[in-house]
Amino acid sequence: MNYVGIDIGSTASKVAVIGDKELQFVLPTGWSSKETTLLIKEKLLAEGVDVMSDETKVAATGYGRIAVDFADYVITEITCHARGGRQMAGDNCTIIDVGGQDTKVILVENGTVQDFLMNDKCSAGTGKFLEIMANRLGITLQELFDMAESGTVLPISSLCTVFAESEVINYIGVGKNREDIAAGVVDSVASKVAQLSQKKALSDKIILTGGLSHSTYFTRILSAKIRKTVEPTENGRYAGALGAALLAKEKKNK
Repeated sequence: MNYVGIDIGSTASKVAVIGDKELQFVLPTGWSSKETTLLIKEKLLAEGVDVMSDETKVAATGYGRIAVDFADYVITEITCHARGGRQMAGDNCTIIDVGGQDTKVILVENGTVQDFLMNDKCSAGTGKFLEIMANRLGITLQELFDMAESGTVLPISSLCTVFAESEVINYIGVGKNREDIAAGVVDSVASKVAQLSQKKALSDKIILTGGLSHSTYFTRILSAKIRKTVEPTENGRYAGALGAALLAKEKKNK
């Protein structure tokens, strides 16, 4: 039996399979969640996982979860991220998930969600903002982090992505170092994530999930801002997909 979790995010779509097969992969969501869903279906079949088989159960979550028309279960993001995060960090933890278009803070106690927060519609405190700023600087996301580590923070105070980008353009125009601009960009996102996180009483065990989850640099800055240790996770970007797969298994067994 295979259990498939599909997390259709606004920027990337993550897939986790547990059971007879064990695999994870990610694809760009692109402009159409429906097309991405078809690509996922084909890739799974090539890996020996037939989503139409009685021997496979599928749970979908994320921004485009409704597009997964072959899903046996459609489950909310908070529930799936909490389940995946709990698998990674234990039954008492806080999960900070920095996604493409939103940031979530989920408090888990004794294995259940006690509380959660999500940012507003603005993407200034998300991974999408970092991608936009990296493109503006003509570098990759990884190069942005590498440059930021050797730079001195230039303040970026705007809460709106459009106005924040204008600040970056101004810094470029007056000849500021890219390293310093990069440091300011990463610090700005960390500040906004910290502001959201500090609205709740965080656990002692805090993990970072989402596209930035592997970054020791980002977690170090975020830890300093919230005055608690935030741990990076190697496969944290798959937290939602893993949670969905685990929930599919639990629902089937019931």
